[in-house]
Amino acid sequence: MTNAPLILVVEDDVQISRVLQTSLEGAGYRVAWAATLGAAIGEARSRQPDLVLLDLGLPDGDGLSLIPQLREFSVAPIVVLSARGREEDKIRALDLGADDFVAKPFSIGEVQARIRAGLRRQRQATYAEPIFRFGNLRVDLEGRSLRRNDEEIHLTPTEFKLLLTLIEHRGKAMTQRFLLNAVWGPQSLDQAQYLRVYMAQLRRKIEADPARPRYLKTETGVGYRFVPED
Repeated sequence: MTNAPLILVVEDDVQISRVLQTSLEGAGYRVAWAATLGAAIGEARSRQPDLVLLDLGLPDGDGLSLIPQLREFSVAPIVVLSARGREEDKIRALDLGADDFVAKPFSIGEVQARIRAGLRRQRQATYAEPIFRFGNLRVDLEGRSLRRNDEEIHLTPTEFKLLLTLIEHRGKAMTQRFLLNAVWGPQSLDQAQYLRVYMAQLRRKIEADPARPRYLKTETGVGYRFVPED
């Protein structure tokens, strides 16, 4: 257990915290707990967790304010757990630097799946390979080429840049604003049609059935999620 990933649970509801701690420890994780924003910052700085589960409704402030504070010194994935189901809250959390968002009430199975995805994405970012494979597709990140089996698939420079951004943040829910800024720059944040057009083009070139995408998933009201291991 000493080398097991450390999960910091930031949650003021003692019952929910106990359920999370019991289930996560049962799954082999180490668990730290904080019930306030102040305690969470202290725990995060001193213990350097591998992932943070963050509730937004905390007694000393909005959990959203903790996300940029954590991002000042930590790249650990942040999974928001909240009773707020509004799309605006999801988008705000993701734009601030969270990696994922799970609405309450949630199942322990879903939370554990999001934790596994976040930790896996972090490991893949740390040990990046020049070749990325998913399904029967092979992406040469350095040579900037895409092949399906032995057939090369032509991508425009913008399509490839969008694909690289999706690969870099695979498994993460990405807002439209995030993708627009990463691919087209801050001057294009209100040009959502760019993203829709190029995502449709990528789906036609990558997906077996673009109308029912396997890899390039839509996050309704938020943006997109690239799921290469689906």
